[in-house]
Amino acid sequence: MRFTRVIVTAMDAHWLNAGLNEFCGYGTSVIACDAEVGIERFLADTQTPDGRIGASVLVFAFNEEALGKALTARCGQCLMTCPTTAVFNGLETDNRLPLGKHLRFFGDGYQKSKVLDERRYWRIPVMDGEFLVEESCGVSKGVAGGNFLIQSIDQQSGLNAARNAVDAIADLSDVITPFPGGVVRSGSKVGSKYDGLVASTYHQFCPTLKGRVESLIHEDANCVYEIVIDGTNFDRVADAISIGIHAAVRDGVNAVSAGNYGGKLGKHHFHLREILGNREKTQPN
Repeated sequence: MRFTRVIVTAMDAHWLNAGLNEFCGYGTSVIACDAEVGIERFLADTQTPDGRIGASVLVFAFNEEALGKALTARCGQCLMTCPTTAVFNGLETDNRLPLGKHLRFFGDGYQKSKVLDERRYWRIPVMDGEFLVEESCGVSKGVAGGNFLIQSIDQQSGLNAARNAVDAIADLSDVITPFPGGVVRSGSKVGSKYDGLVASTYHQFCPTLKGRVESLIHEDANCVYEIVIDGTNFDRVADAISIGIHAAVRDGVNAVSAGNYGGKLGKHHFHLREILGNREKTQPN
């Protein structure tokens, strides 16, 4: 995958969250969404370019062209429209994606540019003042789709475990869990019996199909939740998987496994036993 990082700032937490909710919306899986999007971490006013509170957001897509389209559309529709927000580049690379370079045309000739510390910004007039946006954002290779599956005795145990995992992963930089609350209940496999579908329900992990298919669920488990992780590189995703699993394994969890797609999702394979073994010394018991 290809990814970029943007820094979104706003006047206060209300408008920051309003913009982030829109920008990150419908950003769970490139199976159907234009990008996979999530908040990497929140930032204090001492950590942002304009001295206001903000957040670092990671955006992933299949290639640079798709990423550029998604980034421009989401910023234009979700952040330029949101009161008080501004958008800055958060990834310093030589390879760049246009952002303000495209959005400036909304200013209809009244936009102005400013160069500060060799970075170009665009000031686009809007009805509460100006929308400030950096001209371009860095782009780099990333890794998306790392996952593990939590199998539990019942739904509440599974939800508790999943939330523990997501909360633990949220403390890490360079990774996001892009699904609702970081958790997936409709885990998918590659392909379908129906023509035209690239993915369909992972039937071997559906509890209601235990007696009808060759199930991969623990005999005492009645609920399965998937945690999907996107990250800036393989090691960061592997770290997140390890930390998430350790946080998830509590009372009511019968087993932890992962989706196995036979290499069809990409070249990066996350073998859980290997990941846990390599990181055992740095993790809690």
